[in-house]
Amino acid sequence: MGRDVIVACDFASAEDTFKFLDKFTGRKPFVKIGMELYYAEGPSIVREIKKRGHKIFLDLKLHDIPNTVKKAMSVLSHLDVDICNLHAAGTTAMMQAALEGLTREDGTRPLLIAVTQLTSTDQEAMERDLLINKPIDEVVMHYALTAKNAGLDGVVCSPLEAGKVHDTCGKNFLTVTPGIRFADGDKGDQKRVMTPADAKEIGSDYIVVGRPITAAEDPVAAYERCIREFCD
Repeated sequence: MGRDVIVACDFASAEDTFKFLDKFTGRKPFVKIGMELYYAEGPSIVREIKKRGHKIFLDLKLHDIPNTVKKAMSVLSHLDVDICNLHAAGTTAMMQAALEGLTREDGTRPLLIAVTQLTSTDQEAMERDLLINKPIDEVVMHYALTAKNAGLDGVVCSPLEAGKVHDTCGKNFLTVTPGIRFADGDKGDQKRVMTPADAKEIGSDYIVVGRPITAAEDPVAAYERCIREFCD
């Protein structure tokens, strides 16, 4: 799969989501469906967006005992999404169980990626709240390598860590990077951020872009700007 921009559809309802997606009369963006929208609308929102021709990253960040995650992934495997995810902190056993659940009878499955550390987490918060005292990039690399060894396809990580993830896990191990902001934009609540052009330079495979597109005066133009800066 080539480099691509994933638009985070962090809306509270199907109505708001389709009002946004209806603006895209040309190129159909790859979209991320997160907890807010999925919990509001359920599986039907996934089926409808897929029917409209969009690729989907279902961002539910599963984290539970292995058997529970396996059963949940088995359900999600029937939604025909392109990428789904879980927390690498759930351990190797949980990630392997997730892969088993996600794999359909014909052997096909969506890509499965692991969250390392959230882009809203910095070194101070990690040490204070999680009692993890290693440097954050060392923690991210350890989680990434654990995910690779469990058989996963890639990780969600900060764009600042994408190049190092590839160095550690190989070029074919995918990096999906939120925390993207235009050079002239607001960082919002993200701590570890990068521009689309810089993310391309450092080797991100996918960038996830939310408010810089969804809250833009012209979302389609903002999306096309991302495509130009990151993909072209």
